[in-house]
Amino acid sequence: MMRAWALLASMFLLVPGALWAGEPAVVVREARIKDLATIEGIRDNQLVGYGIVVGLQGTGDSQQTTFPTQTLASTLLRMGVSVPAAAIRVQNLAAVFVSATLPPFARPGTKLDITASSAGDARSLEGGLLLLTALYGADGKIYAQAQGPLVVGGYSVNVNGNVKQFNHPNTARVPGGAMVERGVPLELAGRGQFSLLLESADFKTAESMAQTINRELGRSAAHAVDSRRVDLEVAKGEDIPALLGRVEAMEIPVFPRAKVVVNERTGTVVIGGTVVLQPVSILHGGLSVNIVSHFEVSQPEAFGTGSTKVVQQTRVDAVDKPVNRIELKQGATVDDLVRSLQTIGASARDVISILQAMKSAGALEAEIEVL
Repeated sequence: MMRAWALLASMFLLVPGALWAGEPAVVVREARIKDLATIEGIRDNQLVGYGIVVGLQGTGDSQQTTFPTQTLASTLLRMGVSVPAAAIRVQNLAAVFVSATLPPFARPGTKLDITASSAGDARSLEGGLLLLTALYGADGKIYAQAQGPLVVGGYSVNVNGNVKQFNHPNTARVPGGAMVERGVPLELAGRGQFSLLLESADFKTAESMAQTINRELGRSAAHAVDSRRVDLEVAKGEDIPALLGRVEAMEIPVFPRAKVVVNERTGTVVIGGTVVLQPVSILHGGLSVNIVSHFEVSQPEAFGTGSTKVVQQTRVDAVDKPVNRIELKQGATVDDLVRSLQTIGASARDVISILQAMKSAGALEAEIEVL
């Protein structure tokens, strides 16, 4: 519960421009276009491959996992060594899936960071070496080759059935462990138009982006197509990289949507500073029901005709907690709501229920997003 309160308080303090209930004014903040939007077509691409890790200290896949030994037998066969997969008895190797991100404009020779994750039942990848692994794109073509010693951010020790584990030793990284063999063709020269795509759709932000670009460039080069897309026209003979760099560095006013984010699994509640509260009275109570069962032995008296039996005894305790009242008057802020909820000792799950009820009553002018 204290973690949730800390998040609520920090969110209120860090996000400027918290609104007072009943005031229509909005404190406008500015952000760079590169932090709010991306350029259509200039994107990352995901790569994935399958390989084996060798050099483990007996922490690799067990014999019940057959595909690592099959992979090793296939690798040895390509090197001129013929060994049946059924004859291989090793625990120093593990099958892994390797993933990487291919950035835009990557060229052959560019190095990438990779992540290797165990695909079998290996206990740890510590000390392992990833053998040459091809990384494929969504089209099935090879775009990079990966190889190198693994860096594990944890460990697992198993001695006589006693296990001590720190973090996740079945996942490791290889910084700069992959080398690009084929780049994704993306040419900027000759293009007459680009589209800027907002991360969060908003008509006001899209319009302010187009107006700012036109004002800074001194010509009508941008116009908003919808709430997410802004088209940018390139003048004849204009330097495209310089134009895109200049546009991305421009600062525009943004109008974020009022939102309350709730994670019911962890009990985390984050309230944005743009949330508006209306006058409301909140009555909150709870019914606690506790059921306790215990077993007693029923034994007959001496020389009796009965038999000894185990009898279950059940006790039900119900406690109805008194109703707690919160009153938010005109001008109440998010900080007032947080302090009031702290005063009545509401738990994180109580806060979630109260916020949902306030939304239904029209006292919370914000979107509730449940993770």
